[in-house]
Amino acid sequence: MQAFLKDHVTMPAAKKRPTPRSRAKTPPPPSRRSPCPVACALDLFGDRWTLLVIRDLMLGRTRFKDFTASPESIPTNILSDRLGRLMESGIIHQIPAADGTKRLAYTLTEKGTSLKPILKSIRDWGLTWEPGTQVMQANPANH
Repeated sequence: MQAFLKDHVTMPAAKKRPTPRSRAKTPPPPSRRSPCPVACALDLFGDRWTLLVIRDLMLGRTRFKDFTASPESIPTNILSDRLGRLMESGIIHQIPAADGTKRLAYTLTEKGTSLKPILKSIRDWGLTWEPGTQVMQANPANH
């Protein structure tokens, strides 16, 4: 494991990642366990539900009711909490709903969209190693 971490720490980046403007101004959030990027990423989306909410956003779901309709049946109190955390961390933001009602919808920010290759890798791993898994389809109403 140490070789894995060492290789990833010293390995030159293939692409230069965008530097958030607030990085130099804002100290790290007090909820971080360590400066380790893996630990910090897990603090943001490493629980049982958060990546599923991000997956649903990538599949075109935008409304609270869309998330509750997913097959994993996320409890509404947990969904509210995860949406709030994702907004606080700059992974999603709220927008007016496309149907013209006063309700709000959610969409991924640039930071959130940058998680797409990670979710694809997790999906591909699951398809390869977990029998009976299948790819979820995008929400046709939003594409």
